[in-house]
Amino acid sequence: MSDTMQAAEKRRRTLVPSCSVREDGGRVRISLEVPGVGKDDIEIKVEKNELIVKGRSDEGMPQGSYLIRERARGDYEKVFTLDETIDRERVDAELKNGVLSLTLLLKEAAKPRRIEIA
Repeated sequence: MSDTMQAAEKRRRTLVPSCSVREDGGRVRISLEVPGVGKDDIEIKVEKNELIVKGRSDEGMPQGSYLIRERARGDYEKVFTLDETIDRERVDAELKNGVLSLTLLLKEAAKPRRIEIA
């Protein structure tokens, strides 16, 4: 890799994607905005008590002068701390229209259950 390419790699920004997290019927659903990131450019992993999401945006930005440029170019990274109620073996991911959707299942013992009165 040339010195110019290495310098450009060092200058890349790391962006924190906007996200929403909600609980929905025994699941935790996370949505992250990652515009310009392809399916092959995302890494999702669980390490100990953390869910780590990294993405690389290679969306070409035309060169030149901009009047307005709201979308930044760079890499995305977000780390979530997982508590003991999350089943770390059951995480699903889907990427559609620049939004990464993650579904994490709660362990059976953590799901609310109704107690009937005898």
